[in-house]
Amino acid sequence: MPRALITGIKGFTGRYLAQELKEAGYQVFGTTHGAEAPGQDNFAVDLGDKQRLAALVAEIQPDVVAHLAAISFVAHGDAAEIYRVNVVGTRNLLEALASLDKKPKAVLVASSANIYGNTRTEVIAESEPAQPANDYGVSKLAMEHVARLWMDKLPIIVTRPFNYTGVGQTENFLLPKIIHHYRRKASDIELGNLDVARDFSDVRTVAKAYARLLEQAPAGQTFNICSGTAYTLRSVLQMASELAGYEIKVHVNPAFVRANEVHKLMGDGHRLQACVGELPVIGLRDTLAWMLQHKDTA
Repeated sequence: MPRALITGIKGFTGRYLAQELKEAGYQVFGTTHGAEAPGQDNFAVDLGDKQRLAALVAEIQPDVVAHLAAISFVAHGDAAEIYRVNVVGTRNLLEALASLDKKPKAVLVASSANIYGNTRTEVIAESEPAQPANDYGVSKLAMEHVARLWMDKLPIIVTRPFNYTGVGQTENFLLPKIIHHYRRKASDIELGNLDVARDFSDVRTVAKAYARLLEQAPAGQTFNICSGTAYTLRSVLQMASELAGYEIKVHVNPAFVRANEVHKLMGDGHRLQACVGELPVIGLRDTLAWMLQHKDTA
């Protein structure tokens, strides 16, 4: 049975990707961090611990690797931790994988569409120049450069997911926060800029895209993961109100409006489609309905 390693397996995306890979016939191993309980075939390891990480990779001998572990919240307050995990942690992992006698057939490194920053381009393709507008975006761009240093030694695939959501995403992300308010019938909500527009995908679609890329193993390539449609926060609120059956009163809190806010992010997914074929289309309204109806939604 082929072996898959997912860093950050108990994170939002890792759980869905693990299920995809299990269904594809992989024995799935994963890394966790902090207070998370490892569980069967999962191991607690800090990506900053080079020796422990190298020993674990040598023990697992993965056939494919999905590197999802990261500080993924844009407004995370500790810049040093963002760079330590996203950049140094990535380098440590790639160094460990490159030292294996039998290299993986595919190593997927999850970057972010935040590297594009405030571009004036209406639809963003992978060729768009990077101009990140925050530490998170800078860390992800640096991570991509680190990955390229290892592309002559490892079959690395870089992905740039745009926003995505679904059941299990924590409430410090925008859409789960909104849905949680509707689930508990809140009358008011505080939000930031209502006119920012984002390209939202469903986490289940993202997991399928990652699984197909690991199977196809297009080494050295970079792919946007996106829906190709941008929704303003106002339109998201309208959908949520229709699904919940009532309108919530919105208060714009200036503290939630970031000075370096990326105003619009919408991706061009043609390169991904050409590589892995058509992916299941789950509209944002359907994703919100799934989140609203699920009893364990954060």
